Amino acid sequence: MGSGIAQVSAVAGHDVVLRDVGDAELARGLAGVRDSLDRFVAKDRISREDADAALTRITTTTDLGEAVSTADLVVEAVFERVDVKHEVFREIDRLARDGAVLASNTSAIPITSIAAVTGRPESVVGTHFFSPVPMMRLCELVRGLKTSEAALTAAREFAESVGKTVVVVNRDVAGFVTTRLIVALSMEAARLVESGVVSAEDLDTACRLGFGHAMGPLETADLTGVDIMLGAAANIYADTQDERFHPPELLQRMVTAGDLGRKSGRGFYGYPR
Repeated sequence: MGSGIAQVSAVAGHDVVLRDVGDAELARGLAGVRDSLDRFVAKDRISREDADAALTRITTTTDLGEAVSTADLVVEAVFERVDVKHEVFREIDRLARDGAVLASNTSAIPITSIAAVTGRPESVVGTHFFSPVPMMRLCELVRGLKTSEAALTAAREFAESVGKTVVVVNRDVAGFVTTRLIVALSMEAARLVESGVVSAEDLDTACRLGFGHAMGPLETADLTGVDIMLGAAANIYADTQDERFHPPELLQRMVTAGDLGRKSGRGFYGYPR
């Protein structure tokens, strides 16, 4: 996700510092940006000159202070665990300049919880991009309990500048709007398959043809990552204790077995490697 956000930001003309924990991770992220831009060039969606110019706007570092100390907007895109988010935001709060907007690319963790570990909760906002970031047009902006209008406006201006359509979540509920909806549907879909009511294929067909969905919920889980879907469900359930979001055993066993979807070659469906 971080490399995708870096890509769309650089294409839009922003100077970007991409930070990761090691040189190998940075090289992999930058290679992903380069490969994605090459595909866009091959499809005539961007010129070779504009793609090359975008790459020159991205610098990399393993030093968090170097990445955030002069930034106007810091977008965190680490793993979806609240303890990891807290650790990163404590450091960002310490290192970022006064007035910087601190954004989290979380899909399910309440922004108020993330902001609470900083000394400037008014500057913290949710910017939920969708994967793959260069292709997906939506950005869900989430207002924490203390998020200021100035921070929300700055986040909106940034998201719109990189070509995204923005929806605003005005109350900071776990899972926000989009994740809450897809998780509830996906958990019930997995339960129906787990109990033998219907096959994964027929369930997804029913959602595509019956509801006009571009993809069924289990296809979506495979695309997103079964582990990511499980984590989102667990985060929402932990916050709400609502049984609609409780992950079924099937999902937990799939993750344990390494059946994570497209990225592992098998999830609810099989994929060529």
